[in-house]
Amino acid sequence: MLGLIGKKIGMMQIFSEKGIAIPVTMVMVEPNVIIHRKTKSTDGYDACVLGFGAKKKSNRPYSGVFKSQGIKPTNVLREIRDPPPDWGIGKQITASIFSTGSIVEVTSYSKGCGFAGGVKRHGFSGGPAAHGSKFHARPGSVGARKFPARVVKGHPLPGRMGGNKVTARNVEVIKVDEAKNLLFLKGQVPGPRNALVLVKCK
Repeated sequence: MLGLIGKKIGMMQIFSEKGIAIPVTMVMVEPNVIIHRKTKSTDGYDACVLGFGAKKKSNRPYSGVFKSQGIKPTNVLREIRDPPPDWGIGKQITASIFSTGSIVEVTSYSKGCGFAGGVKRHGFSGGPAAHGSKFHARPGSVGARKFPARVVKGHPLPGRMGGNKVTARNVEVIKVDEAKNLLFLKGQVPGPRNALVLVKCK
C-alpha cells in the first residue's frame, strides 16, 4: 500500500488532448516523512507512520520518537498499512509514487453543515407550500400507533449533518506535478478547502 498525506486546495478543470473539459481536484502533497515503522513482531501488524507539515513542539507520546530519530516534529500523523519494505524511518515520500492514470482512494472528513432539518439532511418531501398549511419542512408524525407505540430506533430525524469520515474510491489521477508537489484527481473528493486528505494506492 502506497500513501501520502495532503491538503485539498480546490477544484478546477483540465482540458484533454481531445478538448474535453475534465473537472479535477488539486491536492498539495508536500514531502511526507516516515516517523515510525511498526512490525508484526512488535505491534502485530505492518505499518508506517507518515508525518506531514511542520510543528514547533511535538506531543508527549511521539516526542521521544522524533528526538531519537533526529526528525523535526510534524503537525499531522497518519498510518499506512503494509507499506513497501524499503520505506525506512526518515525517508521522504513525494508525489512521484503516483503516476498519471493511477486509481487511488481519498479519505477525509466531509464538510460540516451544522444542525439540519429532515428535508436537507434526509431528503424528506416536506409539506404543502401554501400559507395556510402551517406544515412546510417539519418531520411530521414519526411514531407508530398501538405497536410498538414508540419511534423506531434509527429513524431519520433532524440533527447534526456532515463532519463524517468519508472515503472516495476509484478516483483517477489525471496529472502529477512533482515540481510543485500537486496531484490532480478526477472529480470531487471529500472535505472543504484546506482539509487534510489521505491518498492511498495499492
